[in-house]
Amino acid sequence: MTNIQLINEQTLRAHFPLSQSITDTIEHAFTLLATTEVIMPPVLSMELPMVNGEVDVKTAYVPSLPTFTIKASPGFFDNPSKGLPSLSGLMIVFCAQTGLTKAVLLDNGYLTDLRTAAAGGVAARHLAPKHCPTLGIIGTGMQAKLQTLAFTQERNVERILIWGRNTDKANQLAHELSELLQKPVHVETSRQALVEKSQAVVTTTPSQTPLIDASWLHSGLHITAMGADSPVKNEIDPQAILTLDNIIVDSIAQSIERGEMRRVQSQGLLAQTSPLITLGDVCAGQQIGRQHDEQITLCDLTGTGIQDTAIANAVWTQMQRQGLGTEMPAN
Repeated sequence: MTNIQLINEQTLRAHFPLSQSITDTIEHAFTLLATTEVIMPPVLSMELPMVNGEVDVKTAYVPSLPTFTIKASPGFFDNPSKGLPSLSGLMIVFCAQTGLTKAVLLDNGYLTDLRTAAAGGVAARHLAPKHCPTLGIIGTGMQAKLQTLAFTQERNVERILIWGRNTDKANQLAHELSELLQKPVHVETSRQALVEKSQAVVTTTPSQTPLIDASWLHSGLHITAMGADSPVKNEIDPQAILTLDNIIVDSIAQSIERGEMRRVQSQGLLAQTSPLITLGDVCAGQQIGRQHDEQITLCDLTGTGIQDTAIANAVWTQMQRQGLGTEMPAN
């Protein structure tokens, strides 16, 4: 049996920053999802209310890739009060031909953050208006930062607006992004004003109540909603979804089960929306996500197993080339 490679979060962060190359990897994964026989089972999700936690397990098998990955992603949301991070987890990389374990990526959620941000970059690449001077970000966490960076790699943004429940965190993020991007970044106290001033908005929160109202939508707006990834979360008013010109989702089944379309379906409104288009079909050129800049579009990202397999395969490949990680015997 071959040795297993171990790599930790610190090494991953040092060698795999967010880049357009990562976005290209995730774009290719979505294309494969639309054009090949990918095996991607439903998310295995375990709610742990007694400890304010949850665990998600995601995977996908792509015949054209040399490896596939199983990812376990725990979230224990009382951990910060204990001085611990709320998110952790790892990815296990297997040989696609033999099933033997090739590597264990001890990323503590870092690669999930990367592939999630890259999916936002893919959405921006295909769906955001070409002229997008103002980007609005709702949320102040890690994804708020990474989604901003991914978006600005795809569009020439002139200014960024941030809204968050915690003003101190919003101000801190605004300062950090201003330093990183050398662009004006302002904290907006009104979500409505943020939406109305922006050509693109990214929502990045775990909200269980809608944050964007139907009356705020305007011609040419694109929204990427990536916060809703469980049946209890919801960032977009279902009435707003009814008014959209195009609705693009990473997975139709997941969006209806655990994304923005779940609330729409539960209210019996699904038949009144525009037909759902997958991001993979857009990436593959089988559908057009935005026909013109006056359309109002939404991309609902729930996070798919193929993203995990794709980014882990890319990391494993580079580990081989650069001799990264530590080898240990498999038996």
